[in-house]
Amino acid sequence: MNRHELTNRQWERLQPLLPPQKPKTGRPGTDHRRILNGILWLLRTGAPWRDLPERYGPWATVASRFYPPIRTTLYVIE
Repeated sequence: MNRHELTNRQWERLQPLLPPQKPKTGRPGTDHRRILNGILWLLRTGAPWRDLPERYGPWATVASRFYPPIRTTLYVIE
């Protein structure tokens, strides 16, 4: 474990708050712990997304978990 990563104790407290690792439909998601460790690394180092070490997975995957999905909302003006 690197110094920017979650400890086992921290992970045990966070894991129940996350969605299931393997959803009922679709393909399994990337390991939650790996993604969270990548987000923590970026926040602590201040590095750009593209400089994320490979051990945390593709930078775009980590970024997609960091930023919430943008929902398109249609406003009706009367």
